[in-house]
Amino acid sequence: MLNIKELTKALKQVADEKGLQPEQVLEVIESSIAAAYKREYADRGDVVRCKLDQKTGELHFWQVKMVVDDTMVRFVEEGEGDDTGAAAVGVERGDAALGDEQKLPRFNADRHITLEEAQKVNPDAKVEDEMSFPLETYEEFGRIAAQTAKQVILQKLRESERDSILNEWRGKEGQIASGVIQRFERGNIFVDLGRTIGVMFANESIPGEHYRAGERLRFLVLAVQEDTRLPGIILSRSHPRFVVELFKMEVPELMEDSIEVKAIAREPGNRTKIAAVSKAEGVDPVGALVGQRGTRVMAVNNELGNEKIDIIEWSENPEQFIANALSPAKVERVEILPRREARAFVPENQLSLAIGKGGQNVRLGAKLTGWKIDVRSQTNPEEVQEGGVAGMMEGVDQIPPEEHDDDDHEDIVT
Repeated sequence: MLNIKELTKALKQVADEKGLQPEQVLEVIESSIAAAYKREYADRGDVVRCKLDQKTGELHFWQVKMVVDDTMVRFVEEGEGDDTGAAAVGVERGDAALGDEQKLPRFNADRHITLEEAQKVNPDAKVEDEMSFPLETYEEFGRIAAQTAKQVILQKLRESERDSILNEWRGKEGQIASGVIQRFERGNIFVDLGRTIGVMFANESIPGEHYRAGERLRFLVLAVQEDTRLPGIILSRSHPRFVVELFKMEVPELMEDSIEVKAIAREPGNRTKIAAVSKAEGVDPVGALVGQRGTRVMAVNNELGNEKIDIIEWSENPEQFIANALSPAKVERVEILPRREARAFVPENQLSLAIGKGGQNVRLGAKLTGWKIDVRSQTNPEEVQEGGVAGMMEGVDQIPPEEHDDDDHEDIVT
């Protein structure tokens, strides 16, 4: 008989350490004791289960058998050899009946009970029912059986902990998580998230950003992979959605849905352009994101390592939207051309500002709007400017996870 007080204390301790419910830990222990019992006292094919009485500390064991008939299993007469060869010959000769019979599992008295025998015990028994038969109780287990129990406990606890972590993180994709940088491995960064470890691959980090072990940072939960041995929490700091989620933490109007981010274009570590629109009367989308004296945008900017952020007002009018997208340059007029192309004319002294260093400003403007933009001087409209043309498909950012819904798809330009 087990010491219930000690067991209860141990259950609670393990449950707290692993982030599980005590009932889950108890189920694991019962499963492991059943495995040890089977190893020591039962036949290999038996299905053994165990129940621990939490009031008395007594262990109860029983064998489980499934009720079957001749449509579910094939019966082999005593002394009859394996008919695998005969079945194979039958299939070759086109004997379909013999081939179908061979596909059925063989009747195993350790796991199966015929319907006729089952109804002698329980007249209401039906095919595919499970029947339980009590087993003699033993509390002494050999060394090998005890080792089996220990291995089962460890394995089941790992599986339960993994499932618990996955359930916790499944709903957090596309959200911000805080973690401490733990180690570096082949350019990838492993982050301590509390109960589990996340990984930020090299291409998901911000170029030029330096990370130190023990440093606490925020990350975007990019994906939760379930097909790995350990929960795979994939993190990112370079994804455009990361910027949007950071703004949500600083701007109540975003959380209240008074304003909406309609489009975002980002070159991580250098510059980001955000287009926002107001959904409530009297709310300025640009002012709300910038904040009083720039406090809100500066908070996001500091988290991103002083990455420049341009915030513009979204417009349904293509000419106005394109003109806004080339901010901080002042655009005199926009000419709409076929095939979703546009020419933006700016004063001569605004030309370098509109194009940006290495064509960055016009490139981000094209990505933000989804238009191919050709920036030209108003005084020399026929001359094509070096670096002044950018297509919408150049280095397109991925659509943020939250924006995949069909209703929103047309509104998102990335």
